[in-house]
Formats: sequence, C-alpha cells, structure tokens
Amino acid sequence: MPELLTERTVLTALAALAVLGMFVLLCRSRRVSTSVEDAMLTALHHVTGAAPFLRSGMTQESADKTAPHLRELLSCVAVGVVDADGTLLSWDGDANEHYADLRGKIEVALRDGKREYVDHTDLLCDQRPCLMRYGVVVPLEVSGEIRGVLVIISGGDRKRLLRAASEVAHHVSTHLELAELQESKEKLAHAEVRALRAQISPHFIYNALNTISSQIRNDPEQARDLLMEFADFTRYSFRSTGLYTTLADEIRNIDRYLILERARFGPDRLKVQLKIAPEVLPVVVPFLALQPLVENAVRHGLATKPGGGTVSVVAEDRGSEALISVDDDGIGMDPNRLDAELANAHLTGAHVGLGNINNRMRATFGDDYGLVVETAENAGMKVIMRVPKFAPGVLPLPVAAFDEPSPGATAQPRR
Repeated sequence: MPELLTERTVLTALAALAVLGMFVLLCRSRRVSTSVEDAMLTALHHVTGAAPFLRSGMTQESADKTAPHLRELLSCVAVGVVDADGTLLSWDGDANEHYADLRGKIEVALRDGKREYVDHTDLLCDQRPCLMRYGVVVPLEVSGEIRGVLVIISGGDRKRLLRAASEVAHHVSTHLELAELQESKEKLAHAEVRALRAQISPHFIYNALNTISSQIRNDPEQARDLLMEFADFTRYSFRSTGLYTTLADEIRNIDRYLILERARFGPDRLKVQLKIAPEVLPVVVPFLALQPLVENAVRHGLATKPGGGTVSVVAEDRGSEALISVDDDGIGMDPNRLDAELANAHLTGAHVGLGNINNRMRATFGDDYGLVVETAENAGMKVIMRVPKFAPGVLPLPVAAFDEPSPGATAQPRR
C-alpha cells in the first residue's frame, strides 16, 4: 500500500505539470481573452472542471461530463471520447457527420497506440463551408495499455492542434490512471475489512451464544439483553457499507463486545475502563479499527492470565488529533518476538488483525500514523494510534442498511 500511495503522488504531480504545460500553450494561442491572466484562469476552470469526472474512469457518464470541458479548453470544433472497444462514449460539438470518416483512424490508433492525423481535404465532404479543417485521434494510455482515444476536430491551426491534443491526452490519461489506482486502493481496503471480519473469533461467537443459552433458564431478561447486544454487534461488524466510521460508533461496538465477554468471564475476571473525551467522538477512523485490538487484549492478554485483568480504552483530545489507546494488564510478550510475528503474519496468521489495522491507518492517513505497540513479558500490552481530526476524502458513510507483508507496527519495550 505505501508503494501505491507513492505512485499516486507522482501521478498527481505529473498531472499538475501537464496542466501547467497546457496553460502556457493555451495562453500563447488564445485570442478570446484580454490578457494572459484571463486565459490562464479560463484554462484552469476547464481543467479543474474536467478532473473530477475523469477520476470516475472511462464511462459514458464521465465522458459526457468531461467532453464539454475539453472542447472549451481546446477551443476546437468537437471532442469525441471513444473507449478501448471502439465504442463512442460521447461527442461534444459539431462536424459529427465526419465521425464515420474517422472510424478507420480510430481503429488504427487503438491497435497501434499511435496518434493519427486527418486532413479535411482528404475526405469526401458536401458541407460548404465545413467547420472541420483538421482532425487528430490520440490514444489514452494507462500503465502501458490503451484505454481509449480522444478524437479532436479543429478548424484552426494544425500545429497548435497536434501539440494541444498531445497535452490534453496526457492530462486525461494521468487522471484515468489515478482513477484506476483509487479503485485498486478501495478494493484492497474492502479486502482488508473482509479479512478483519474473518478474524472475529469463531470461538467468541460460539461462546457468546453458549453464554446466552445458559442464561435463558436462570435469567431470561439477561439472556434477552445479551441476545440484543450480540445482534447489534454482528450487524455492525458485518455491515456491507462504508470503509470509515466515527469513533463514537467504534466505541459503541466495543462496549457491546465487552458486555458479552464480561457475561462469559464474569465481572471480576474481566474489568473494563472506558475514558473517552466527548470532543473526539465525531473523529473518523477506519471501520473496525478498534474492536480487533480489544479482542486481542481479551483473548491473548487476559484470557490465560490467572485471575484475569483489566482492559482500558482511552481516547484523548490532542488539538488537531485524537490519541487513542487500548491497554491491558495481561501476560504481554517480548517486543522482539512481536516484531518477528508481525513481519511473518502473512505466513503464520499471527497478529493479522494488528498488522491489518496498522496498514489501513498508514494507507488512510499517511506513514506517520502507524500503530505503536508497547509491551513486555508479564507487563501487558498497549496499542496506541493517532488519528487526525480531518483528512481529505476520509468521511463516514451513513449506514442506512447493514446488510502480504507491509511495514508492521512498531513494538517497543513497555515503560
């Protein structure tokens, strides 16, 4: 994932450079503006207007919304967008009667990945006058593969057309690649959430149901309450919408989990401390970022400790960030061993949840936001995460219905 984000950053920089190149080109050639500054602002408006639609990928809807911005940007007669199968997704402008004349050039450009040029004088045309003087078909290449072509029809200067067409095609291709990287990132994030769901212990589910069953005769009211908590826990944990949620929702789900576990272990063996600053409840975190940490504390830290112990969840307000920790006073482990197990989690299956959450935190907020683990043998374990209160594009989705090694967390000796 860090490699993916680095590539995305490079592509964004390339897109910015392409935009700058178009600014210079268009500012030199346009006559409709009263100044270079006006031309730059106009070009910027159309480039930024097209970018959000390009990030949606090569679809008819995105093509329909992108083509008008590209035509205005180029001050040309028409712009057509064709996908990799040769299907015309959108045509904005005039001279559409010449699209049939360009089909052969489009097929060649899709096959060979090279720009194709058309001169109106080489076409049979009954239009007098015809708005078209020149046409160019430019491939849209993403990661070495042709995703489609741009068809640009111009009534002006040939040299400017060819240069501008290449600049615009490069700009479009860069945003299409960003769209594919974003899609890959989202698919990976969904896969990691599915992996976390799979890590929810089957033993926990069995034990929870067994605990509820044992209460039915002795305390039916308690059994009913526990069954409701179990239903809410599973409904939240296995919901099909959203990669992000609020800290408030995560804390609520942790509370359900701990209610069920305390009913099984008994309140004396499993003590719970929750200290949550109200200011951080709306902070957005990756979905299922905390529950696996709490489950890890109960299962591995306290379940095998004679007499049990305490799990503490603390969330503090630290200005622009929230500082969240999950702490237990269980058996702990050697930090060097933990580092080794995290490095081989994809092979052994150990601490998959911890590594998964660490990866998702870094992917969502940046490499500075990985987990920090403090532990030592017989000294418990504390997992700390910092969460920025705002991160671009990180928003919780409203839940209307519920239906590989990478850099590991840093294990440190417990202070």
